[in-house]
Parts: sequence; C-alpha cells; structure tokens
Amino acid sequence: MKETELQNTSETSKTEVQNLSAQDKARKHRKTAKAAISFIVMILLLVALFFAAVNIGSLKVSFPELLKGLFVEYNEDVATIYDLRFPRIVISMLAGAAIAVSGVLFQAVLKNPLADPGIIGISSGASFAAVLITAFAPQLYFFTPLVAFLGGVVAFFLVYFLSWKEGLSPLRIILTGVAVDAFFTGLSSAFNSMSGGNMSGVASIVEANITQKTWDDVTTMVPYVVAGLFLACLFIRECNLMSLEDKTVRSLGMNVNATRIVISLIAVLLASISTAIAGAVSFLGLIVPHIGRILVGSDHRALIPFSALSGACFFLLADTIGRTIAAPYEISAAIIMSVVGGPFFIILLRRSRK
Repeated sequence: MKETELQNTSETSKTEVQNLSAQDKARKHRKTAKAAISFIVMILLLVALFFAAVNIGSLKVSFPELLKGLFVEYNEDVATIYDLRFPRIVISMLAGAAIAVSGVLFQAVLKNPLADPGIIGISSGASFAAVLITAFAPQLYFFTPLVAFLGGVVAFFLVYFLSWKEGLSPLRIILTGVAVDAFFTGLSSAFNSMSGGNMSGVASIVEANITQKTWDDVTTMVPYVVAGLFLACLFIRECNLMSLEDKTVRSLGMNVNATRIVISLIAVLLASISTAIAGAVSFLGLIVPHIGRILVGSDHRALIPFSALSGACFFLLADTIGRTIAAPYEISAAIIMSVVGGPFFIILLRRSRK
C-alpha cells in the first residue's frame, strides 16, 4: 500500500511539473509572439507615418511619383520635398530614437522608472552648451554636438552628486533634476531674450524648432546617433543586470560603479546630440520605455531596439501633428510631447510606491 501511494504521489508530482513546464512554455510563446507583432506593427506605423509626413503640406505627390522623382528622373515637386521635408523627417526619427533609448538607459542605471533626460536636466544642460557655442562661436557649428555632450555630462553629474545622500532616492533624483533643468533652461532663455530673438540658431535650440533644418544638420547628427545606439546595444547584458541588487551584480564579477558611469555617458551622449540639433524634448524618454515594457517586456535585448523604433515614430508623429494642427502656424514637437507627457508623468508618479 505504501509503495502504491508513493508511486501515485510521484506520478502526480511529475504531472504537475510537466503541466507547469507546459504553461511556462505557452507563456513564453505568447510573450514572444506579442513582441514580434509589436515590432511588425511599429515598423509599419513608422513607414506609413513617414509617407504621410512627406505628403502633408502644400505640395503632394503620389508614392510612384516620389520614387520616380527620387531615383529615375528629376521632378520639381519631389526635389522641393526632398530639400525641405526630408531633412526634418529624418531628424525627427533620429532624435526620437536617441531620446527614447537614452531614457531606457537612464531608467536602467538609476533604477528609477521616472528617469527621463528631459526631466532630470540632461537635455537642458546640453541645450545651454549648444546655445553658448551657437551664440559665441557659430563657426564651430559642426562641433556643437560635442559641446552639447559636455553640457549634458555636467548636468548629469550635478544631478547625481546633489541627489546623493546615503544612496540615491528616486524622488530626490527627480526633484534635483527638476531644479537643474529649471536652472539651465532659464540661462538658455535668457540668452535667447538678450539676442532679441534675432539669432535663429539660438532660438531653434531653445524652442526645439526643426523647421529650418537642412541636410547639413542630418549629416552632423547621423554619426553620433548611430555610434550612440551601437554602444547602447553593446551594453544590453549590463542593463539587464542593473535591475538586480548591486551586491548581486558584484558577485557576478561586474564593476557596478564603472559600468553605471559608462552607460550613463552613453545615455547622455544620445540625449545631448538630439538636443543639439532638435532642441530639448521632455517626456519622450519617459513614455516610450514604459510602452515598450508593456509590449515587449523588460529584457533590453528587445526593449532597446523597440524603444528606438517607437521613439522615432512618436517624435515624427508629434512633429507632424505640430505642423498641421494650427496650419499655417506650427507648434514644436517639444510642446506636443509636454502636453501628452505631463499627465502621463503624473499618473506614473501617483502609481509609484516609493
């Protein structure tokens, strides 16, 4: 009898383990399918939005006409669209991807779901540095991204050290970041006011206006953004480990402080480069990573590329809405993102347990 009972118990345990294993496999399959569908949908949305943005305005061309004008024979309308709209569209997508991935990295490093380069003052620090070089050394225009990066680094370390008090508190980081952001934003606005609004370069950075951007701006931006995104992908494993306790990460042989600084510098680079060309944009680096975690999960192998796609889509959508909602006047993408992101931030803050 006892042997029979033991056999029955053993068989029951095996069945339960098999059921749990089957459930885990089914759950993983559903997550993988959901992530794959999310990627496909986001790519399709970005492509559709790209062609919509190309055709929104006084000049309109069909898709065959666009391809023919770009690759086969000269078309005046296509040439005008190529010179005026394409740079703006490309900059929107590059800036959106850079800011979104920067937000992902900051949230991983600071272990703070509310971290965003715009909210914690990184973008305003980079913006102020870009304003300085634009106002006083316009001949060094092509070095603007590097100077903006230095400004972003200064802002980041200000926030980091001013927030440190026996550790980093998520709320303290946000409050310090808001103060640093206000400080640098005030300085940038002061320079813009002192110039009488006559310096278009300064005004475009302060107001995050990308109306007059050209292919030169695209050429300046591309290598930095590509390099930043590539570096972010190299640190995917480290970003995943950052979600663990520091003691646990150290036991795995990783230098936590050095890794945190390196990943932070990559995040600052991405945020600063986009700010130098497209201006300071808040909340994009906050909204996109949260949507990404819902759709593709918290694994940075999927989260980083999905956030890049989503960021490009969101920024382009905000810019397209901004130039059509009050035509012939324009509203900058930064204002659109602030209107949408403000309530989103409040909701996240109220849901936060800390």
